[in-house]
Amino acid sequence: MSKAQAPYRYDIVGSFLRKQELKKAREEYASGALSAEGLEAVEDTCIRSLVESEKAVGLKAVTDGEYRRAFWHLDFLWGLQGVEKVAVQHFSIAFQGHQPKSQTLKIVDKIDFPEDHPFLRHFRFLQSIAGDVTVKQCIPSPSMLHLICCVREENYQPIERYQDEEVLLNDIALAYQKAIRAFYNAGCRYLQLDDTSWGEFCSAEKRKAYAERGIDVDEVAKKYVKMINKALEAKPDDMVITMHICRGNFRSTWFTSGGYEPVAETLFGGCNVDGFFLEYDSERAGGFEPLRFIKDQKVVLGLITSKSPELEDKDAIIARIHEAENYVPLDQLSLSPQCGFASTEEGNILTEEEQWAKLALVKEIAEEVWG
Repeated sequence: MSKAQAPYRYDIVGSFLRKQELKKAREEYASGALSAEGLEAVEDTCIRSLVESEKAVGLKAVTDGEYRRAFWHLDFLWGLQGVEKVAVQHFSIAFQGHQPKSQTLKIVDKIDFPEDHPFLRHFRFLQSIAGDVTVKQCIPSPSMLHLICCVREENYQPIERYQDEEVLLNDIALAYQKAIRAFYNAGCRYLQLDDTSWGEFCSAEKRKAYAERGIDVDEVAKKYVKMINKALEAKPDDMVITMHICRGNFRSTWFTSGGYEPVAETLFGGCNVDGFFLEYDSERAGGFEPLRFIKDQKVVLGLITSKSPELEDKDAIIARIHEAENYVPLDQLSLSPQCGFASTEEGNILTEEEQWAKLALVKEIAEEVWG
């Protein structure tokens, strides 16, 4: 796979609605009625079925739908060394009308990526059943660990090793270098970093709240780009690494609004990923003007919403693609849903049939625009 191929003209963010038998199995496992081996067998069966559906709709890169996860980010971060799973009374961010399960994490020791991280085994299984299509692995961005533990957490107290924040940021970057090498050695050539920090930094409301706490969001953004770029130093030339910018996706709700302008120059102009998956499915994302800071990265326009079942008007989406072309050459653009369909295991409020109809529309539009 070459950089000219990924991200693909029609692509996906990663997660898919969980099948009922999978939800049932996870509930039984949580209650003690099903063994870990029994749960894994159900997960394997459901993932095999999902991959066949992904191929049937014409996707050139497939994921495991995040079927083994409860959250798009926490399951991976819980698997890092130096991190401890924590139950809390309230989730750290407020969605519009719904709240996820109250679980988070804290930093308790030196951050590192273990050789036996479960996601490596998950990747190998997916690769073994994918056949002749590309396997896409999605993990949270390095900035998510710092954002959750050190920025969102108002009472954060660093452990002794991390009294100097630069030490923490460096350790996170080095841990992600290990992760990139480990996935590459396992056969991964298409890795996606999922990140909600930039969605928060785009929000005037969030920026004001952070400023009132003495946090300079612009400085944090610069530190994050530096940390991500250090992690990316481990990326081989034949590996594609993209970033998905999210404004929240739980039960078809969201938690931030605001266009990309506040972060565009720092992120688009400075971050060395191969491409950006950008949410553009509603007015909350603003206009395309911030794309003027894009360099040679590909831009996957998330113009098809994963939050509601109604199919978008094809001509209107095509018109928006050409509007974005005023800032980024058409050959650098692609199309996808704005986010996954189930960033947590609960999933968005639409059916599996409606989910696949969305992806069929993405493919139809992309083929009409790019041939």
